[in-house]
Amino acid sequence: MGPAPDPGSLTIGAFARVSRLSAKALRRYDELGLLRPARVDAYTGYRYYDETQLDRARLVAWLRRIGMPLARIRYVCDLRETDADAAARDIGAYWIQVEAETAARRDLATFLIGHLSGNPAGKDVTAMSSSELPPPSSSPSSSPSSSPSSSPSSSPSSPGARLGLRYAARSDRGLVRETNQDTAYAGARLLAVADGYGREGAPASEAAVEVLKSLPGTGPEARDGDDLLSTLAEAVEEANRAVDGFADSGTTLTALLWTGSRLALVHVGDTRAYLLRDGEFFQITHDHTVVQSMIDAGSLSPEEAASHPQRAMLLRALDGSEEMARPELRVHDVRADDRYLLCSDGLFTAVDADVIRGTVAVAAGPEPAVRELIELACHAGGADNIACVVADVVPL
Repeated sequence: MGPAPDPGSLTIGAFARVSRLSAKALRRYDELGLLRPARVDAYTGYRYYDETQLDRARLVAWLRRIGMPLARIRYVCDLRETDADAAARDIGAYWIQVEAETAARRDLATFLIGHLSGNPAGKDVTAMSSSELPPPSSSPSSSPSSSPSSSPSSSPSSPGARLGLRYAARSDRGLVRETNQDTAYAGARLLAVADGYGREGAPASEAAVEVLKSLPGTGPEARDGDDLLSTLAEAVEEANRAVDGFADSGTTLTALLWTGSRLALVHVGDTRAYLLRDGEFFQITHDHTVVQSMIDAGSLSPEEAASHPQRAMLLRALDGSEEMARPELRVHDVRADDRYLLCSDGLFTAVDADVIRGTVAVAAGPEPAVRELIELACHAGGADNIACVVADVVPL
């Protein structure tokens, strides 16, 4: 027989009952390092838990109930040990992302209901946009290796308010790559980054952005606001066909289309969009990569993902094949003083997230922000191409 358990310790069965976690879940959390037992009997292999672990176990249970991935739960629980306020902020940022994703699914479901049933009321309740798209801009845009551009765009927002965008974009080759396959674009209606790959990655990324730049503006050829997500889905299909002509090449694409009162998001791949609002900085896109799917499943931590050999393997991209080109589409309500960052992985894999956040938060405007971000990536080694777009929502 093995030694008797310590006074006050609980068997896995007893701990499961008081923590409201199943024994199976506790074993899984032990394997993932999320909730280790206080002691494992060397003879029987029985797990014993201490009553002081109940607080962490209950937090795990609550976070699972809101759907948080296991890897992020471990991060929040560990963070809480040293900074409870920071842990609370991370939960808040996660829930903002959940609400945005839920709203996107609701919008798309509502659109599909109205579209398939032919019910005008179904169209009226969509949150896609009640405004027509503003006219295309004739402002200069950035191309690979171009200097940043910055100018305002204006469009009516909700009654009694007018909002516009101030923006800048820059793409840089970095210090290692021989060519630049990233495209960054900022105009009065469109903000976009695309990260090409393969032998013809540069023209592939440019072609994808060009398709979005050609979306119709206001006027007789424009589509109704309620058709916005459908229009964007069709644009992604067209962009995917445009990329099909480049052998063994493809591109990611992350873009925001200004509707006059909202920003419509198009996202495929691992280029990213971030939002700085009221001092909080959070990612509003979800990486379509192998390692991100492993993080979501709880089999890989974010720290492990940074050095994983498959960290650059995409689950979705524009490469000419239908199964890969499944875009993430949704509409974001904007507020005055919001600041958006779109970037390629040449930035966020080289520069620490806190440094990116601090730079975006303190920059005097979009142009100095993109310039500083690219300098930071190059200072960190510039191992990849870098594309950045920063845009401010400003009252007019």
